[in-house]
Amino acid sequence: MVYYYDGSFEGFLCCIFDSYVNKEIPTTICPDEYATPTLFATRSIVTDQNHANRVFRKIVKCSPYAAELLHKGFLTCLPEKELYLYRLVAKLLKEGPGFLRNFSDETLYPVITAVRHLNGEAHLLKGFVRFSELGGVLGSEIEPKNRVLPILRGHFCARYRDEIFFIYDRTHKEALFYAAGKAVIRPLESFQMAPPDETEANYRILWKRFYDTIAIKERYNPKCRRTNMPKRYWNTMTEFQDESYFKPQSSPAAVPAPGAPAGISAPGTPPAPGPSAPGSVP
Repeated sequence: MVYYYDGSFEGFLCCIFDSYVNKEIPTTICPDEYATPTLFATRSIVTDQNHANRVFRKIVKCSPYAAELLHKGFLTCLPEKELYLYRLVAKLLKEGPGFLRNFSDETLYPVITAVRHLNGEAHLLKGFVRFSELGGVLGSEIEPKNRVLPILRGHFCARYRDEIFFIYDRTHKEALFYAAGKAVIRPLESFQMAPPDETEANYRILWKRFYDTIAIKERYNPKCRRTNMPKRYWNTMTEFQDESYFKPQSSPAAVPAPGAPAGISAPGTPPAPGPSAPGSVP
């Protein structure tokens, strides 16, 4: 049996609910947008907030840690994450939370490894996000592997609580918007950063000069730099852009997409867009 759902966190919880109601174990759980012809029987799961709440409350009652692991696991780029998370919940409901202390458990290990990767990427991006000032609004773009915006939301909203800002996730086609103490994550299929005015272009130049000035030529160590600042993040960082990025432009069409400068290979092609941004936790 193949389950298709709307791609939201609540929809996934409803897949768990329906599997117990129908007494069946799904072979695959897949978002509707990735539906393909199959020889297996299929079932379309309707998202019901009440069903999602019942499942999540049961998981929290069994183990608050498992609930957190489930929510973060849903944000990861783990292949077939829905199936791994389903097995985790099934084992939790059958055996209790004891296996969560065994990190080598075959059900827990893939999920906890993916969550560690998610947390690590979010931690790095707290320092690697570069904002531009665009008519009183701070804007930034990122290209993460995981869906880190829900993890980054609290950090940046607290840090820039008096500002208006947005962070656009190129990989998953969604954006975090913040203004007047309120933050939302919304799908955004296409986006192009506005061209810099003269003041913003000068600030970009100053940042670039600062980055170049503090470098110690005698201690140049590209391997160490790639360890602490992986190359896949360079594509959206101000200090690695070419000359056109630092010049004020008259129109958005005249501004090329940010890219690594000559001599530095740009990060690989990002993964295909994922499902729409997961909603709030029940």
